[in-house]
Amino acid sequence: MQKKNTRNHFLNKHRYLLVGILCLFGICLLSAQDKKKNPSVPDKKKVDSIEQRKAEKPEKKKARVDLLYADEAQADKQLRPDVQVLIGSVRMKHDSMYMFCDSALIFEKTNSVEAFGNVRMEQGDTLFIYGDYLYYDGMSQLAMLRENVRMINRNTELTTDSLNYDRLYDLGYYFEGGTLTDENNVLTSEWGEYSPATKLAVFNHDVKLVNPKFVLTSDTLKYSTATKIATILGPSDIVSDQNHIYSERGEYNTATEQAELLDRSVLTNDGKKLTGDSLFYDRILGYGEAFDNVQMNDTVNRNMLTGNYCFYNELTGSAVATKRAVAVDYSQGDSLFMHGDTLRLITYNMNTDSMYREMRAYHKVRAYRTDVQAVCDSLVYNSKDSCMTMYTDPILWHGEQQLLGEEIKIYMNDSTIDWAHIINQALTVEKHDSIHYNQVSGKEMKAFFIDGDMRLVEVNGNVLVAYYPVEEKDSSLIMMNYSEGGLLKMYLKERKMERGVFVGKTTGTAYPLDQIPSDKSKLPSFAWFDYIRPLNKEDIFEWRAKKAGEVLKKSDRKPITSPRNMHIKRNNK
Repeated sequence: MQKKNTRNHFLNKHRYLLVGILCLFGICLLSAQDKKKNPSVPDKKKVDSIEQRKAEKPEKKKARVDLLYADEAQADKQLRPDVQVLIGSVRMKHDSMYMFCDSALIFEKTNSVEAFGNVRMEQGDTLFIYGDYLYYDGMSQLAMLRENVRMINRNTELTTDSLNYDRLYDLGYYFEGGTLTDENNVLTSEWGEYSPATKLAVFNHDVKLVNPKFVLTSDTLKYSTATKIATILGPSDIVSDQNHIYSERGEYNTATEQAELLDRSVLTNDGKKLTGDSLFYDRILGYGEAFDNVQMNDTVNRNMLTGNYCFYNELTGSAVATKRAVAVDYSQGDSLFMHGDTLRLITYNMNTDSMYREMRAYHKVRAYRTDVQAVCDSLVYNSKDSCMTMYTDPILWHGEQQLLGEEIKIYMNDSTIDWAHIINQALTVEKHDSIHYNQVSGKEMKAFFIDGDMRLVEVNGNVLVAYYPVEEKDSSLIMMNYSEGGLLKMYLKERKMERGVFVGKTTGTAYPLDQIPSDKSKLPSFAWFDYIRPLNKEDIFEWRAKKAGEVLKKSDRKPITSPRNMHIKRNNK
């Protein structure tokens, strides 16, 4: 059918009728091919939701497609008595839907229309559809528009080259690629549907949602133009300058920039990955919460927080983990596992050259690594001086060595222990067998490590020693030396005490094994807390407190000396 600018060719009535019939025949062929090439509905799997909605709604009473106006109208009652040929400023109406075009064919028997050129459909003042070609079935109230199609519903515009619009169920769907645009987002996909009534859209295959602040890619997505909420139904990635979110199920509010995600979703930011059975994320406030089987993995510093609840603020660099919370350091070959009721990470001087972090664990802290174990009530690690401080009845085990006091400070070097400072009521015990223990007590103690092994211990103030020398040939016990002094240096090898040297005035007595006085075999502060010691990484969850009467009563005395310089350690290697 030719358009309005060729209308003068039809001044001759018979010629006009013949050409009209030929055009009608050609259009019918093209329409049949188009319908075969572009079926009115996509495959069954995609339109299950459409069919379900159709089954729920009653069928409307069929009305006739009415011609309101046309510059010219022709009909051949002999050849095609049910066809009207309309040319120029065509206006038609079906129920509440108005249709406009340059030319059209009305099929009276089937109550259908084919429209050509500048096609426009209007329903009320909220829905407008444009295209180059329209086939409208008034019986099923299905409109099929092709080429340069636009559906406009208030601030939402859907553009495609092939759109089917079902008036009965107020649903438009495309199947050869389309774009939906509203005030906030631009969504593209291979297949999609949009309902002006519910403001809901569904997208499949190569889905992409572009927002000024992020890009969401997926294979299946639902989107509400009313609430601006994108519902994730399959593997999806949300990428911004700040972070990356991966999820397979959940909701993302593109207006408030809040996400509620399920099914082991992952939030990645600056080398940190937050994973949980469910996640909540607020992009504006910059924080995320994870629930159940949570992991926050720092791949840069090679450490991880786990638990059943974790909070992370990417703007302040703070994090909290609770409910079976565990901090894991895997920067060395052997991982360190530490549990507490609550684990907290605090960042100071964020985004400056002087930035440093504190990791705090408090209440019922237990730590395990194959070469070192520890318990205390609370703990603080400061990255500024690489110092970890243990508070309230701290105990540290290293091989057969047990160290304890009122407070223990452990200084790290590249995630390995450099030296430890035990403050007030310091005690170290080395187990030889179930009866005999090497013991040293003093006001304070400093232990120095080389390559992760304790090599030197300095004890200062009211030093008491009960020591069992060993026969070199068969490692049998020789006797017990009991000594008292002001300052002691102990040298260790292969986690065993090799020798001890007192500095300054000292007194001592050697006792044969069968003549050791009962009050000398164990120092007054002796305690062996093997029943508290973590046995493996799973045992860190089982809190075992000290027995009654074995809890230290904290004194107010400060350390006798300041921390020793590192040259002391080097001189005693």
